[in-house]
Amino acid sequence: MPPRVGGARRSAFAPRPQERSSMTTKDVPPPLARAVIDRAADERLDEGLLTRIQQDADTRVLLLHGDRAPLDGHFALQWLSPDAVPGDAVWAFLGRDAEARAVALAALPASAGEPAVNAAEWGSLRVIGGDLDPDDAGRVVQGLSLARWLLDAPFCPACGGATEIQQAGWSRRCVVCGRQHFPRTDPAVIVAVASADGERLLLGRNAAWGDIPVYSTFAGFVEAGESLETTVEREVAEEAGVRLDRIVYRGSQAWPYPRSLMLGFTAYAVADDEARPDGEEILDVRWFTRAEIREALAGRADVRLPGSASIARSLILRWVGE
Repeated sequence: MPPRVGGARRSAFAPRPQERSSMTTKDVPPPLARAVIDRAADERLDEGLLTRIQQDADTRVLLLHGDRAPLDGHFALQWLSPDAVPGDAVWAFLGRDAEARAVALAALPASAGEPAVNAAEWGSLRVIGGDLDPDDAGRVVQGLSLARWLLDAPFCPACGGATEIQQAGWSRRCVVCGRQHFPRTDPAVIVAVASADGERLLLGRNAAWGDIPVYSTFAGFVEAGESLETTVEREVAEEAGVRLDRIVYRGSQAWPYPRSLMLGFTAYAVADDEARPDGEEILDVRWFTRAEIREALAGRADVRLPGSASIARSLILRWVGE
């Protein structure tokens, strides 16, 4: 559900106010990685922890329905008390807040009916993540990453037996073969490709966007036995036909669609005229000047840029400010 600004709905691709007024080269973490949250991992070994926090009225509960969280009408998370959580939710311990209160996850699959809770509206991480308070954004990406695993992996991948949740939601043990399993994270690179002189940025239109004219940076998963640098060079060559000269690491953030860790880079082309789309995943590539990117950020161009929650947008903004 698109966020509200001044009572009106705002597109996920619309510019955010701070993007219009402040372009800077200062290192700023990606939007979903700006909080340092207390995960209290040492408490997970307490076998009675989940039961106690479900009975504690002070526990703050993040309820997720698929990838959507309840909002309070002021574009902030609606935290619930344990007694407001539907009985069929899957629980996990997320850590402690600044006041040492327990923070918990209660997860429901998207196929379940929308929970009857006191919320102004529901918002998907893809849409709301970049506009949430950093601590709330950090909790949603943490909770959604864990929720997807808890809901999607109830059986042992080794023997097919049922598993039981342990470590307050952070591991599973197979009741048949005894193997222990943990949430999985898949590393992926995402790359902003600058021209050889650094004055233009190469963006591509992905086939997954259909007819929507969204142009974004280039991305792909790290293959077995591959370094991040090699992945950057391979993915850009495959998708955009460009050889790279210099690669600079810019930051990372989790992206639970379904379980990625996005590692962001800026790279520089050897020869600008090599750029061409692969015709399958990438349908078009274009070089943009900073002025053209600023027009797109302001919503005055014939193209759209990635949403505010994405590391792709933060890489583009950094390049614009350099």
